[in-house]
Amino acid sequence: MVGVAGMRGRQTVRGMFQSLGVILVAAGVMYLFIPHDENADPVKAKDYRVELVTAQRAAPYAVLAPEGLGEGWKATVVSYKREQHNAWQLGFLDPDTQYVAIHQSTEEPDKYVPDVTQRAKDTGKTQTVAGQVWQRWEGPKYDALVRTDGGATTVVTGTASFDRLAEMAGALQSKKV
Repeated sequence: MVGVAGMRGRQTVRGMFQSLGVILVAAGVMYLFIPHDENADPVKAKDYRVELVTAQRAAPYAVLAPEGLGEGWKATVVSYKREQHNAWQLGFLDPDTQYVAIHQSTEEPDKYVPDVTQRAKDTGKTQTVAGQVWQRWEGPKYDALVRTDGGATTVVTGTASFDRLAEMAGALQSKKV
């Protein structure tokens, strides 16, 4: 003979399985009817033109952005923060899906560069790109090309090779508004 507590326990277990079944059916229906594409690129390119114009108007230095990059470059991050030493950031995935970012700021280079490069160090070497001399920095996560000019420090950094960083640095243009 099963007591009242045993009956309630079986009813509770049965109710839990019924609820689970309803949830699984609902999830299956949503999966079938909500469009999805497993082959789609999960990274959406970001249009940064509005933020660029805003930064160019507000910054006390010539804000840089690339022009004429080849196929496959995707902008993924953009920000301008006046309250953080007029910090401009524009990040991309290159055609090999490596990260490349442009950072500019009026902050002291000795503090700013290690911060945006995630602890990279100056190698003492330089690299000339499009007629401009850049310092080469190497780090555990990001390498960088660094240049200070016009009251701001420009850092082209990321997980990409120095060749890709140089490609980005060579494409940088300023259109002060």
